[in-house]
Formats: sequence, C-alpha cells, structure tokens
Amino acid sequence: MHTFLFELGIEELPDNVIIPAISSLKSSLERMLEEANLSHSDIWFGSSPRRLAVSVKGLAERQADVEICKSGPSVNIAYDADGGLSKAGQGFLRKSGGTPEDIFVQTTDKGDFIAVRFVQPGSDSKDILKAWVLTAIPQIPLPKKMIWKDKNLAFSRPIRWIVALWDSEVLELNCMGIRSGRTSFGNRYLGLDRCLTIESAEAYEELLELGRVVVDRDKRRRMIQTQFRALFRDSEYSVKEDERLLDTVCNLVEYPCAVIGEFDASFLSLPEKIITSTISQNQKYFSVYDADNTLSNQFVFVSNGDPAHSEIIKAGNEKVVAARLEDAAWFFKEDSKRMLDSFVPHLQDVVFQSKLGTLKDKTERVVALANYICEELGLSEPQKSRVLRTAQLCKADLVSLMLGEKEFTKLQGYMGMQYALVGGEDSEVAQGIYEHYMPRGSNDELPSSLSGAICAVADKLDTVCGIIGVGLMPTGSADPFALRRAAGGVVQILAQWAWHLDIEKLILQAFSVLASMIDVEPEAPNQVKNFFAQRVNWLLKELGISYDVVAGVTHAGFAYLPHLIARAQALEELRLDERFIRLVVGFKRVSNIIAGKKEFAEPDPALFESDVESDLYAALKALSISISEALVMMDYPKALRELVDFGKVIDHFFDHVLVNCEDLRVRENRHALLAAIRREFVKVADLSLIVVETDLTGE
Repeated sequence: MHTFLFELGIEELPDNVIIPAISSLKSSLERMLEEANLSHSDIWFGSSPRRLAVSVKGLAERQADVEICKSGPSVNIAYDADGGLSKAGQGFLRKSGGTPEDIFVQTTDKGDFIAVRFVQPGSDSKDILKAWVLTAIPQIPLPKKMIWKDKNLAFSRPIRWIVALWDSEVLELNCMGIRSGRTSFGNRYLGLDRCLTIESAEAYEELLELGRVVVDRDKRRRMIQTQFRALFRDSEYSVKEDERLLDTVCNLVEYPCAVIGEFDASFLSLPEKIITSTISQNQKYFSVYDADNTLSNQFVFVSNGDPAHSEIIKAGNEKVVAARLEDAAWFFKEDSKRMLDSFVPHLQDVVFQSKLGTLKDKTERVVALANYICEELGLSEPQKSRVLRTAQLCKADLVSLMLGEKEFTKLQGYMGMQYALVGGEDSEVAQGIYEHYMPRGSNDELPSSLSGAICAVADKLDTVCGIIGVGLMPTGSADPFALRRAAGGVVQILAQWAWHLDIEKLILQAFSVLASMIDVEPEAPNQVKNFFAQRVNWLLKELGISYDVVAGVTHAGFAYLPHLIARAQALEELRLDERFIRLVVGFKRVSNIIAGKKEFAEPDPALFESDVESDLYAALKALSISISEALVMMDYPKALRELVDFGKVIDHFFDHVLVNCEDLRVRENRHALLAAIRREFVKVADLSLIVVETDLTGE
C-alpha cells in the first residue's frame, strides 16, 4: 500500500477563503477516488495561510481490473449481408471499448443480440492522481481571483510551489508552468530561502513542524487554546471565549505563539464595546476578563513570528492598540459634546440608496411606519412617544465621528445608545436605538425592548419594500442588501412579541409611505408579499413544523403570524392521531369531488333526499358556531378536536349517500354541501395538503 501527498504552496491567503478552499479539495478528491474505484484507508487534509495540503494512505498501485459486459443491437442489425459488422455494429463496438474478438451473441426472450465481454485493465494510480491535481487546482473556489504567471491560471494569490509525492517518488506534473517537486518551505520568520526537502509523504507533517509550521489546522487550534490557559494559570484572569475569532486567528498563523499585551488602564473608562471592538474586530486580538467578568486592560494576541522576539512583537502590538484607543477616546469625547438629535440633520448628507434617497429620508419613513405600528397596537401616548423618539434617533450615530471615520463601523447602534445615555435620553429610547438593528444574523438575539422591537420591524420592512420597490429583487445567489435576513428578522420579532399585526397590511403601509417619496414598481407589493411568505415558511420550519403542515396553514395567507404559528403547532401535535388521519382522508375525498369547480350555491335542505344529508347539514351548522368560538379565543387545539369529531359525520355521509347521482339538481346541492364543509375546515387549515400514509381519496 502507498501514500500520496499533495501540497499547494501559495502567498498568504485571506483567512476567510482557506476553509472553503480546503473543503473544495476534500470533496473533489473523495469524489474522484470513489468514481475511479481507488481503494484507500485514511484521507488527511491540512491548511495554513501559505499552503493547502492533502494526504491519502493505503492506496493500491493501480485500479482493480474490471470485467466489462455490454449488450448491443440485434444480430440482424449488427451485421450486413456479407457477414461483416454494419455501421450500427461498428458504432456499438467503438462505444463499448471492445474489440471484434470480444463479441459474442446473447440470446434473450426478445431475440439474439450482439454483446461484448472483456477485462478492462485498471489504470495506474499515479496517473489518476496526477490528472486530478491538474483539474482540482483551477476548480478551487476563490471569491477574488487574479491572473498570475499564465493567462489560464487565475488564483487569489500567486502559487509558489507544488509538492506531489507517491511515497518517496516525485509525481512529475506541470501546472501552468509550475513544476512539482519535493521542496516545501517553513515559517516566514525562518527566512524565505529556508527550504524543506520532503523525502517521503509519510514524513510530511513532522518535517513541516520542524520548520515551525503546524499544518494540521485542528492541532493548531488546540495549541492556541492550550496556550491561552497556560498564560493565566493560577490567575483570576482568563481569555474571553470567541469561537469565530479563534477560527479566524487559526487561519492567520502557521506556528502560534500566544502573548499577553497591555494598554493604559485609563482607556477602561470608554464604553466596553469600543475597547473590545478595537481589540477583536480591528486587530484580531482576544479580550481578557477577571473572575467577575470585568474587562481588564490586558489582551492576548497570537503571533506567527519568532517566539524569541515576543517582547519586540508585543511592544509593536501594544503601540498599535494604544493608537487606536486614543483615536476612539478622542472621537467619543468630541461626539459626547453634542446631543444625539443634533446629528439627525446631517443624515441628509448620506445616501442610503440612489433611488431611495438619504438616511434622513429613510429615518422619516421609519418614523412613519413606527407610528402606524403604535396606532395598530393601541399603545399609550407615553409609550408611543418613546417609540417615535427611538425611530427619530436610531440612525443618528451613523454620522458621528466614531462611525463617520469608518474606524468603528460595526458599533452602529451601540454608539447611538451610548450617546443617547450621555445626552440624558430615556433608557428605553437608548436601548431601542441599539436593538433596532437586531437580529443582525441568524443566531443573534431579538430586541427585548418595545421601542427596539417596533423600530426594528419598521426599519427592516422599509429596507425590504424599498429595495424591491425600486426593482432590486434578490436572486438565488445574490442578496447584496441582505433582504432575506431583514425579512427573517421581521417575522421573528412579530412571532416573539405575538403582536396582532397583519403582515400584509404592514407591507401595504410601507409602500404607501414609500410612494410619497419615490416611484415604486407596480408589481413590487406582490413580490414583497411572496418574499415574506418564504420567510414565514422558513420560520415555521425552524420551529419544527413539517412542510405539509406549513402548506396546510399558509394556504390562505399569513396575515397574523402568532395565530399561524399556534395553528401549525396544534396541527403538528395532532397529525399522528389515528382519528385525525381518517379525517384527513375524508377531507381529501371532499376536496377531490368538488375540485375544479369554484362557485357553489348555498345548500338547499329542500333537496335533501335522506336524513343522513339533513344530519350532516345540522352538524355543519353546529360546527360553524364551535369553530368560530374557538378561533376567536385562538384555541386551535379545540378547533381541531371539533373537526376530528365532525370526521365521523363525514364518514357516515359517504357510507350512505352517493354524491354524484344522476339527478343534476340533487348532485349540485350535494356538491354545495361539500363546499360548505370545505369552507369551515379551511378556516383552520387546508387538510387536503396534509400527507398521510393511507390515502383513500375520490369516490
């Protein structure tokens, strides 16, 4: 058994492309090995900023031989009058890969056919792997590529070397002028001319580590975590856990060395997120907290340099942090001299979107939508005043020095909250300014204040309606304005707060506000309704609702989301009940009989020919009253129980009445009766869309 090693050496890749790149190589290699039927044991993948690597162990010398047996055309067609192969026979032979000596006659029930049987020798494993390398490199997904060395080779960074080994043998290949070999390179601080000669594929990891490169990413990650713990052993301090930052830093270094740095304790007077944003987001360092979860003036950075020079590296990093915090302190001091509402007029100078006006225009639309929501919810005047104040100030910090200088853009909302508190605004208004951006992502928290929740809905709804309103509908692969995230946030907030708000009316109100400022595409309102319908379906599925139940409860729209969720959850709980399954089957039968017909008269009791019809009609009237009462109380389990009980009446009706009888008037009256049943049922859910194992529909 043999070991294959492939290493692609490159200039430092951006941290965010390394994982997708190595994942692409992994899936490509696994797919190739499966398709080529190459047996193997372990597959290992490694990466660092300067290399992507893969190793496969337990490879056979060559593919196993395969017996090929293929059937062709009938004997009459395969041979001509002279007994030679016809064009059809020759074509089959070419496609099959066989020779004339491999042909035999295959007798079947349908006649005699020519066929071939031969043994196809397996290809050499080395040749297969060499071909894979040449196809895999150009297929690595990279967001931004540049042409380098060869016009046919586009890559994010220049490719510097290729290692391709079969045990200790170099696999000779040439990728766009770059020849493979056994030479790799260690950590940059050892010198760019420091070559590492890899004698065998098995020795790769060990040799790289001697060159201060830990190519196993998971091992590198564990090293960083171990070093963090060691730095503060027997101390009250610890590094703040940040999995995302840890992943990023792991992709930035080849041989991690964690070092403690410090900044002047006077900076701790700044709002905490200013400091942590400077440390983590801008510098990719880790914050340090004490046992009481109080931020300290220490930080930890992970160096890729020579550990012997850690003090010099530390001094440089401390200098950078100090400079950034000095800038932040000055911005904060200058911004705090002004009231937050003094920034609002300057929003007129910042364009939100070319067709949607400025941030001042957007703020006015958010205020108008927030006012509408307050009216719909019947809020008190003091509470409404807080909401509208939040809406008026929610974008003001975007033109502050702190954010306007583009140094701390991720602090939008947070700085607005801080400046609001400094200026003496109501605490709920300040909190709402911060929370109106929530949720910022799929796993982010939702607003906890009423002002924040209302302004978040107003802001996100205005963005979705505005962007789609000017013709910028997201595509399957592109959503540059993050409209799906915004619409998802709206439905999440509406669900959490259980507001009795009609989403469709909210959408129309948003377009009404927009129409007073811009020209809106005529089809935009319907597009936005469909867009939100997709987000509602997504939310229901996130809550564990089955796809058919989602379809059943959303058939008539999604106006009141809390009601929709309650109906879906009640239906989901009941769907495995045997009586409910029988009800679904019966309802599908009702729907199928009257399918294709849209208009029905009211049932006429005078045309009933049996007590069974009269009993069904009477039970239906009682059901209508019970269903209405349950829906008013939002008691959907009770509504469904009423339907289940009514299922026995439906079954009895079908057992004793022929719906599609010969008398046209009687038949249409019975159809009207079934239509009335369907109308009552769909007030709760369209049960015809529920999937059950037993489906005895139709008459």
